[in-house]
Formats: sequence, C-alpha cells, structure tokens
Amino acid sequence: MRFEEYRAHDAVGLAELVRKGQVSADELLEAAVARMAEVNPRINAVVRDMSDLARGATLADGPLKGVPYLLKDLSASYAGVPSTAGSRLFAEVTPAADSAMTRLYKAAGLNIFGKTNTPEFGIWPVTEPHLLGACRNPWDLDRSPGGSSGGASAAVAAGIVPAAHATDGGGSIRIPAAATGLFGMKPSRGRVSFAPAGEGWAGASIPHAVTRSVRDSAVLLDATCLPQPGDPYFLAPPERPYAEEVRRDPGKLRIGFFDGALTAGRSLAPEVADAVRDAARLCESLGHHVEPATLPGDHAAMQAAARTVLWASIANTIDAECERRGRPLLDGEVEPVTRQIAELGRRTAAPDYVRAVQTLHAWGRACAALFEQYDVFLLATLGSVAIPINWLFEDPRLTNDRLFDYMPNTQAFNNSGQPAMTVPLAWREGDGLPIGIQFAAKMGDEAVLFRLAGQLEQARPWFDRVAPL
Repeated sequence: MRFEEYRAHDAVGLAELVRKGQVSADELLEAAVARMAEVNPRINAVVRDMSDLARGATLADGPLKGVPYLLKDLSASYAGVPSTAGSRLFAEVTPAADSAMTRLYKAAGLNIFGKTNTPEFGIWPVTEPHLLGACRNPWDLDRSPGGSSGGASAAVAAGIVPAAHATDGGGSIRIPAAATGLFGMKPSRGRVSFAPAGEGWAGASIPHAVTRSVRDSAVLLDATCLPQPGDPYFLAPPERPYAEEVRRDPGKLRIGFFDGALTAGRSLAPEVADAVRDAARLCESLGHHVEPATLPGDHAAMQAAARTVLWASIANTIDAECERRGRPLLDGEVEPVTRQIAELGRRTAAPDYVRAVQTLHAWGRACAALFEQYDVFLLATLGSVAIPINWLFEDPRLTNDRLFDYMPNTQAFNNSGQPAMTVPLAWREGDGLPIGIQFAAKMGDEAVLFRLAGQLEQARPWFDRVAPL
C-alpha cells in the first residue's frame, strides 16, 4: 500500500479495508513501518520498534482489526517488553503481563508495533527525556510536539499511524494534540481503567488516545471503557456507543466561552485568544447559544493541591521501585529535576496530602456548578502555539512561569474529573501552526462532546490538513 493511500484513511477506514479484503493487516503494518523508517529519525516519536512482534500476529476480530497502533511508553504494559516511563530507573523493567488497556486494544484487533516517547514519568507538557531524547513536532522540527503524550501525537501527525495511545494527567492528551493539529479527548475520571495499577495522581490521570478523526477517538473509547475487577471507582456505562454519538445532532447547546487564561497572571497569545472567539462564533453559527462565562472555584488552590499530589506520587513511584528491586536510587537513574520533585514529595506530611485531595474534590464541586447553567465550556487549550525545543528548561529560573504560560487551562479538568477535548479548529497565519480549542462538559458526559466534535468536524474539516513533514 502506498503511503498516500494509507494516509488518506483514519483507523476506522483502514479497518474497513481489511474487512472487505481490499488490503491485509500485514500490508497495513508494512506501510506504517515504512513511514516510521522514513520520518522517525527526524522526530524521535517511536522509541521502541516492536514490529517483529506484530508481523504475522493473530489479531482479534474486533472493530479495528488490522490497524497499526502504538502504545505510549507509560502506563500501558505489554508483556515481555520493557516499559520505561521515560526514565533510566525503569529502562530494564519488563512486565510479565499486559495491562488491561493493552488487552482491550488487542481485543479490538489493533496491531501494536511500537512504543512512543514520553517525558520522565509523564511530568512535563513537552517530551524531552534524558533517556529517550527530545521528540520533535512534524509541523516544525525546532518545536516540541508537547507532552506528555508527545511521541504519540508526533507519530500521528507525521502519518505513522492514524491514532495512538495517550494518557492525560494535567493535559497530556490535549496539550500535544493541540500542538500537532489533532483531536484529543480526555475522558472523565473513572471512564477508563488503569488496571492492574491504581489511580494516577489521585484520579487526575486518565488513559485514552490522540487521533486524526473524531470517530476514531469514539471507537477507541467504546473499546476501552470497560470497568475492570477491583477498580476503585468507575462510571455508569454510556447510554449508547460513542461511535453513534459522533453522528448524532447535538441540538442547541448552551455554551459558555472564556477567552483568557485560568491560571492567574497568565494571558493567551493574541492569535490564540482570537481563535477562541472565532470558535465561539462558529458554534453560534451552528445554532448554539453562546455567551461569555468564567469557571468558578479557587484555581490557585487547586493548582497548589495538585502540585502536592504530584510531588508525593513521584516520590512513591521512585521509592516503590527501589523497594521492589532491593537497592536505593543511584545517581543518574532519574533526572535532576525529578529527583528534586521526589524530595519535596517525601517531605509532604500525610495530613497535607489528605488536605490536598480534599481541595481537589472541592474544586470539582465548584466546577460542577457551571454545568448546571451550560452544557459545554469553551476555552483555549494552550496559551500559545507549540513552543521551541528546550524553551521550558533553558533557564531554570523561568521554568515555572513558562510552564503555566504554555498550559494555563488544561489542569482544571483533570482535577475536576470532567471530560474535556481539544479540537484543531484554527491555524496561525504565516506559518500555519495549529491552535487547539478546548471544550469541557459535566462529569461523565463525553457523549455531548462527541456530538459537538462530530458537528465541528463537518463544519470545519481538518483531516486533510497535514504537517509539512
């Protein structure tokens, strides 16, 4: 199969070709592997080639049978294949069994042939780990594809695969999707299981995918939103398959929009703020009621609480691995900043951690009040277009300010637990860099987001907007 034909289809379309016998799963795999060989040396998106495991694999007769797929090198374990989490600490750690997510992907018929780049432990909104090396944005090789699912987004944007596994603990699906012109849905807390592991970052983290089409995201979520035995919590199943929601008329939605930054003291780049207002006008033209709104609650308190949870979680990740292997952490096994974060986590008292979790729960209740009035909240995904490689770390004194200049709006919905998506509705004049627009809904209502996304995809198609790489 020629690349142009391969790239012309989303995952659902490729699976349809396999079902009709017009192409084989092995032919699709070879198209993906050939594209990987062509572009990956320039973008460093795929950091583990598993194509030997994928060739000739017996694939389940699921809805995505034969579609080549990539796992993020974090959270989704594949039996017998190291899972590094972007860290030297885990470079040689090999899981004995698949995680639930991997099993569900295999049951859907996906042909997993590699793992994608991620920052150490998924901490950062860029993908520049010391172990794996910097991942680059196919739209501009001097810029980051975002993070922490930067490798996944770069691989999809570069045409290696039409969709890829991703996770989101503070924006890690939406940030890289926005930076690379993709669709990125962060499901509600409890919608997708992390089994056999427990919750991530006090429930802030959730796994799903980045995709080129809305329907691919819906089909993937249909395949993976199955509670697993022992899950600490889960949501009621959707009323109907999400793949059906994409084709449904959303009706007249009540949409509140915000053209600023939720993080105090930050602002959006002018072209991003303009894109938010343009998206609001687009929604109004589609028949929705749109008006300015603000998100209630103490955003600064939420961020401080989330930081406490993150610090303690990173410390636990490191300490648990050192305990498992029976020896202390060695110099160079984690990055210096990660080691500093872990030290802060070890100094966190248990009552402080409990108070932080309670603060996050209070934040979720405050956010929920807005959705008594509105069906959807519209705002920017990022504060700017994709940032240059190493911009976040070139001056440690500026890292914190630059961090929230870039990602002022995504963390809110991880800690409220609500679903949120980024939609590639705008492109910067001059260089054509993508600008993502974020939409959030009430807890458990991915359906309304998929209906709206399907409508937006029809009104302002983006599938044929591809990176110059």
